Amino acid sequence: MTEGGKSARSDLWGGAGWAGFGLLIVAESLRMERFESMGAELYTMPGFVPGMLGGVVALLGLVLMLRGWRRAAAGHDGPAAEPLVNRRIGITLLLTLVYAGLLVGRAPFWLVTAMFVAAFVWQFAPEDAARGRRLVVAVAAGVLTSAVVTLVFQHVFLVRLP
Repeated sequence: MTEGGKSARSDLWGGAGWAGFGLLIVAESLRMERFESMGAELYTMPGFVPGMLGGVVALLGLVLMLRGWRRAAAGHDGPAAEPLVNRRIGITLLLTLVYAGLLVGRAPFWLVTAMFVAAFVWQFAPEDAARGRRLVVAVAAGVLTSAVVTLVFQHVFLVRLP
């Protein structure tokens, strides 16, 4: 068994899924309107940021696949079957769906983004860290991330946020 109980097989399959998802995002971002006739530059085109993020997701999926391949080659295959949705994936899905599906558009973007990032950091911070430290780090990460995202999108990309 490998560290954390993860199998080489799950890394291979998970990495393939993430790589495919990232490539799908890149493909769809290339299909988006470019507004070239209106003088839009590369970094102001609507598909630019999603395309970059999709490329990063695809690259990290490939890295995960490579890690799984190396583990399998070294004979470190873990348990044969793992649950499709474990606790961490379930929490991630829940937080993301609440953020994107319920909060964005119904409350100020900067506020819900700060809350989402803070909740995410709090949930996935090392469990052995002191509660006070986890709280301070989570709130700081939420506030800083929200401020940077809001400022970059509104003043660099000239995108009005919901």
